[in-house]
Amino acid sequence: MSRICQVTGKKAMVGNNVSHSKRRTKRKFYPNLFVKKYYLPEEERWISLKISAAGIRLISKKGLTCVLKEAKEKGYILNY
Repeated sequence: MSRICQVTGKKAMVGNNVSHSKRRTKRKFYPNLFVKKYYLPEEERWISLKISAAGIRLISKKGLTCVLKEAKEKGYILNY
């Protein structure tokens, strides 16, 4: 499975390592991802999400069902 947040859609960015002599080599910046389980009371089951730290804060702010609905509309999550 790729390193993409299923709620916010965050994925790896490309940048440069810059040495003291200002030499640049390519590198990747990965999102802060966790595999976390949430309970869906509507369906009475647990779901497992690969989610970023920003996604965890978003779920605690808006609620799980609202966030999952928005992520499904944007195409970040296919089925949960």
